[in-house]
Amino acid sequence: MTESPHRSGEASPEQLMPEWDGDHVHRTDPAVPGADGELIGVDPAELDEADLIRELRSLHRTRLDTLRHAADAALANHLRRTAELETEYLARHPGREVDPHRLRDA
Repeated sequence: MTESPHRSGEASPEQLMPEWDGDHVHRTDPAVPGADGELIGVDPAELDEADLIRELRSLHRTRLDTLRHAADAALANHLRRTAELETEYLARHPGREVDPHRLRDA
């Protein structure tokens, strides 16, 4: 098994994820930009539909590269932003259309 590259005492990207408190996001690591509670990026609720979709496409397009090569703080920010935008999308589209071909056979 491969040993984790994180030394004891260092936070993983998952540990740098914000704590969700209802509709608010709180940063958990004061060493990370925006950790003072200031959100980085436009509030997803303020984005119109086209901008929300554009932002989601951009995040999904850069996902693998960020996961494989970005610094932990950048990956944590990517995870946070993805969660914010996807949460907003699902709030706007609670009855989103599900493609029956994407369902598993029961």
